[in-house]
Amino acid sequence: MFLLLFLLIPITAAILLFAIKKETAGNSIAIGASLLTLLAAFVIIINKTDNFDAVWLSSINSRFLLQADGLAKILVLLTAISFPAIFIATGKNQLNNRNIFLGLMLLTQAGLMGVFLAGDALLFYFFWELALIPVYFLCSIWGGEKRVAITFKFFIYTFLGSLFMLIGIILVYTNTPDHSFLIGSFKNAILTNGQQLAAFALFFTAFAIKMPIFPLHTWQPDAYEQSPTAVTMVLSAVMVKMGLYGVIRWLLPLFPAASLSHANFVICLSIIGVLYASFIAIRQDDVKRLIAYSSIAHIGLMSAALFTFKSIGVQGVMIQLFSHGINVLGLWIIADIIEQQAGTRSMKALGGLAKKQPTLAILLVGFAFANIALPLTNAFVGEFLMFNAIFQFSPWMAAFAGVSVVLAAIYTLNMVQKIAYGEVSAAINTMPAPNKNAQGVLIVLLVIVFITGVYPQLLFNISADTLQQLFYK
Repeated sequence: MFLLLFLLIPITAAILLFAIKKETAGNSIAIGASLLTLLAAFVIIINKTDNFDAVWLSSINSRFLLQADGLAKILVLLTAISFPAIFIATGKNQLNNRNIFLGLMLLTQAGLMGVFLAGDALLFYFFWELALIPVYFLCSIWGGEKRVAITFKFFIYTFLGSLFMLIGIILVYTNTPDHSFLIGSFKNAILTNGQQLAAFALFFTAFAIKMPIFPLHTWQPDAYEQSPTAVTMVLSAVMVKMGLYGVIRWLLPLFPAASLSHANFVICLSIIGVLYASFIAIRQDDVKRLIAYSSIAHIGLMSAALFTFKSIGVQGVMIQLFSHGINVLGLWIIADIIEQQAGTRSMKALGGLAKKQPTLAILLVGFAFANIALPLTNAFVGEFLMFNAIFQFSPWMAAFAGVSVVLAAIYTLNMVQKIAYGEVSAAINTMPAPNKNAQGVLIVLLVIVFITGVYPQLLFNISADTLQQLFYK
């Protein structure tokens, strides 16, 4: 029953927000609900929790099964940390119909939690859609000037991906011995080589769009740029993890032969995406687009590590799922503060932040170091393990992927230099007093960066049980 709280708390709070008209209470309700969810996340990490299993669609043998192993716990914790951080950091941003906005955000949180906890394929698909639908409305109503066209593009990509996954689910379901949607039954499905290849292609396409990896990435930079920054934070810090989670939980364990036979192809695509996104990031002037392409590069590296079929690689990815979420969330919050207070995202119009707001500049440098995986930061641990796995698979592929480390340092440190140093620009000079709430959130996130960087065993302990259950050597 306890796992139901991850759904009931945000859904109940969302319904309450839709019902009340007093917008001054909206922030308090959203923050309170998200903090309760965070408390529940700490409880399941500290204590072992039983699965929740109930009859759902008995006519087709689908059950409402929620379960939390180490992989699920890491992503539940990331989601639970991200939402109160976003609500607190962006609480002063001007929004029309704030309560509706916050309610849709909480529905997105419920959908994400369901994706990470679902042990039934049809239930997984249900929550996959539940997480996406509110984001469509959030982007199309509260987005930028080009929001309609960009949201339509986002919808087409995600709709096709979801459709492919649904067809794949039905294909596997019809070949299970007991005609069940449970993940255990899916692992026992009797598939011919052709059926396994078809199912692999369908699932992989859905997950590749969501990550995204090259060449299915084109929706992401535009969506990140045009979405409200709070929504962009959710998309980048948490929602892209749905695709990687799907690969670890469903794709590789269910279709091992097809996955192994296409490993070289997927790793090549992933590394091309890493280098492509890194070179594009170097050319960016818009802070949001730079962070977006940086995220594509980091996700591509995680995708490559997964398809090495090395346990050290998947361990690194599980650590990096959490670390990347925290790091990119910090960068997005800083980008939002600058945009809200300086009125621009162009790095050419910025400069001198260290003289105007030194605390914010220090925080920017801290998250920049994490973004380039500096030792003692959280990203170093995950990247070291992932590069180890890629090197074991192919030293040549590891060499090409390793170029991204240099490129990441170039575009990240260039961003820091343009924003934090030099003469104080007119835009920076007009910035009002520091946003104390947002800076407080950033300090907490940066503490997490260094604690999990210096002592990563905290994350290893959470995810330790998962490797034994997955198809890795």
